[in-house]
This record gives sequence, C-alpha cells and structure tokens, in this order.
Amino acid sequence: MELPVISNAPPALAGGCSESGCGTAPDALAHLPDHIRAKVQDHPCYSEEAHHHFARMHVAVAPACNIQCNYCNRKYDCSNESRPGVVSELMTPNQAVRKTLAVAAAIPQMTVLGIAGPGDPLANPERTFETFRQLSEQAPDIKLCVSTNGLALPDCVEELARHNIDHVTITINCVDPGIGAKIYPWIFWQNRRIRGVEAARILIEQQQKGLEMLTARGILVKVNSVMIPGINDKHLEEVSRIVKAKGAFLHNVMPLIAEAGHGTYYGLMGQREPTPLELEALQDACAGDMSMMRHCRQCRADAVGMLGEDRGAEFTLDKIETMEIDYAAAMVERAKVHREIADNLEMKRALQRAPKFDAPARRADPPASRSLRIAVASKGGGLVNEHFGHAHEFLVYEVGPSGHRFLGHRKCTPYCMGDTSCGDGETVLGQIIASLEGVEVLLASKIGFEPWADLERAGIRPSGEHAMEPIEDAIRAVYDELAAAGKLDPAPAEVAARAA
Repeated sequence: MELPVISNAPPALAGGCSESGCGTAPDALAHLPDHIRAKVQDHPCYSEEAHHHFARMHVAVAPACNIQCNYCNRKYDCSNESRPGVVSELMTPNQAVRKTLAVAAAIPQMTVLGIAGPGDPLANPERTFETFRQLSEQAPDIKLCVSTNGLALPDCVEELARHNIDHVTITINCVDPGIGAKIYPWIFWQNRRIRGVEAARILIEQQQKGLEMLTARGILVKVNSVMIPGINDKHLEEVSRIVKAKGAFLHNVMPLIAEAGHGTYYGLMGQREPTPLELEALQDACAGDMSMMRHCRQCRADAVGMLGEDRGAEFTLDKIETMEIDYAAAMVERAKVHREIADNLEMKRALQRAPKFDAPARRADPPASRSLRIAVASKGGGLVNEHFGHAHEFLVYEVGPSGHRFLGHRKCTPYCMGDTSCGDGETVLGQIIASLEGVEVLLASKIGFEPWADLERAGIRPSGEHAMEPIEDAIRAVYDELAAAGKLDPAPAEVAARAA
C-alpha cells in the first residue's frame, strides 16, 4: 500500500485526502479552501491534528428522540458507560450554559460546544436553540455544533443558520430503505409512528434534503456512519460517494458498539461488532470517495475534555453551582492559550514543510521496506506520555518508507490503575493483546515486566525508549531503526506487487 509523503512533500502534494484520510498529517487540511480550513483546523472533532491540543464538551439538553436505532439505548444518570446516548445528568438550557462557561473558564483549550443528545437535538428544538442562543451571546469565542439523525433537519436549517451554527454532523447509515429497515425499527413523523421500509425511506429523504440545504448555506457537514457487519458494511462505500457528491466534506465510519450489557437490540440479539482490521479496510475503501475521520471516540452525550478523556465528574451540576465564573477574564486567558497553541502548530507545520537537507544523506537509498503498524499510549498533546498499565486506549499508526497515517484508536480496559492490585490483570492483558491485532510495535512511557513479556510472546515489540517524545518523531525513529536493521523486508507478495 502506497503511503502519502508527509515529511518532504511539496505544497502541491502535501495533505491530500486519498487513502490517508483527512487530518492524518499536519497539512492534511491543505486541500480545503482557506475559509473552511480556518473553521476546522482547531476543531478537535473535525481535525485529527487538533484533537491532540484542543478540548470539546457536549451538553445533554435533548432527551427526546424521533427515531429508534437498533444500536442505541439511551441511559440517564449513568457514569460507567462511554458511548453515545449515555449521560449522567440531564440539564435545562440555563444549566447547560452555566456548565459550558465553567468548563471553558477552567479548561481554556476547550474550543467547541456540541449538542448531541442523549436524544436528537432537533427533536428538542426549543431546548437546543435556547442553549445556542444564550451561548452565542455569552461565549462568542466558542464554536457551536450539533449532531442529528436528520429526520427534522430540513425544518431547522434556517434556525441553525440564524444561530451561526457552522458545523453539523448527520448520522447517515444507508441510502437504501431496504437496508434502513434493518437498522431503524420506527420513526415518529408528522405525529405518527411509521415502521419498516417506509420509515427508512422517509428518514433517508429527509437526511439527503437536509444535507443539500446545509451545504447550500455554506454550513460544514460531517457524516457519521455506524459500520454494522452483515447489514450495511458493503453499502457504506455508496453512502460515502453520495454524501460527498452532495457536499459533505468529512466522513466518519464508526464501529458498531453491541455489548449485550448495554441493552440495545443488536447487543441482545448477538449482532457482532466489526474487528479493528475490518473497520480500517472499510475506511480505506470509503476514502477513495471521501475524506475520512479516523480519530472519533464515539463520545458520551455529556463528554468533557480532550478526545479520549472525560472530565465530566469535575463539572457536575452541584459543583458548578458553587463556582465563581468571570467569563470576561476567562476569554482573555482563553485567547492567549489558543494563540500559543496555534503558533506552536504553525511552527510545527512550517518545519515539516521546510526542505530536509539531511534527508538525502540519511536515506539516500531507502530499503524497499514494508509498512508497519505501531500502537502508542498517549494522554494527549501528541506525545508518547502514557504508562501502558494506565492506558484506556492505544493510538494506531501505519508507518511506511515515505510517511505515516493515523489508522484509529483501540479502546481497552486499563491493565492496572495506580499502585493498587491489578485484580484480574491477566485476563485484561489478554483482552488488550487481542485488541492490538495487526500491531507489531507498542510505545508507552513505561511498561511493566510482566506485560512486556506477554506482549513479546504475542509478537508485539514493546518500547519505553521514546517517553515524552512527539508521536510522529517516535514512530518515525522506530520505523527507521527496524528498517535499517533489515527487520522490515517486504513480504514476497508485496515485492511481486511492486514489480508489477
């Protein structure tokens, strides 16, 4: 597989959105017009680079939903699940605004406020738009976003534009009503419940109409799709092609979450989830027609903090009631922090665009090496800075002779939390190793002796030598070292393919 040139690509080639996806390299947004790039380059839910540096939050003001999905079971007052549709506290618009101001003051890196549930925001238009109205007045420095199933979207486009909502996510799982009938048991439309193929047909028509109306208004649209093996996995390439043709600029193909304990229809019926490699293959297939998002964490409807973390427990309603919030002063500090991050990112991009005068001497005749999957334990900031035993997820990259690309994240139960007993550590370690299918190297700030040995026995090279290094530098160094040692010789089939 040919990887995109990242380090030395001329401007005309850098940041293309082919199989590498959008946001997988520092200038992977370069293909976008300047006005669009300016809107998304510091948006953690849209830019893979930005999610290392900027935070987001969701407020749960929208409890009702106008459709039922076989993969969804909304839960309230729930703190032990991390998936869409789950919240710990439902809020009024006034409470949501106060919480947003508190979070933005305490976490100056927070740039985005989204409403994504736990139901559908546009099935709760009064609560949703009152929240947006107040925030646009009181916190004009925060980007406002909404995520919807699209059934009520055409009726809300004018209101979205009125509140300066310039980022909308639509969940579109199919464009074929026959497939949709297997995903959606019913919709509530024009004061009646409709089922089966007819329900799916109406939903699809509304989604496509809303998408066209948004793009005509210049509102950026990201499309989410849930990959459901045996249901829509073969169909999502067509979905990607169609939504791109209608103006969506980013496609996020997510894996189905179907644990029986969540109580969803698919979970109770034994519908299997896709494997990480199946998801990567589908994302690559869709990427031929659409810029792909690969860093989605399928966040809760009340998530707070950087992607991959949740600081919601710090900002419960009882806690924010006691907080003193001077948002005028907070905006000054937030602007300073945002400028510092933006300046650092621009310096990084400039360094990567600059000619590498030592590159010919260092890699004058690079070996015909194969690509390599490397997993990284990271707490954020684009660094290798997480202990293996504390990791809730691993970031997975594919590195090749001429560049790298971000493939996604593999969630896991932490092997060991803090200094306490690891409990069922051996079972957890086995699950972690299984989740790292296809990975050959694992980087962490530290790795204990026991997991180190088991990782090696599973064919994964552990390493703690690159602690606190930038991820891109670390994975490049590991790849170059293994290639120079002749440990990445291409497989015979790959050699034949290159010769052909």
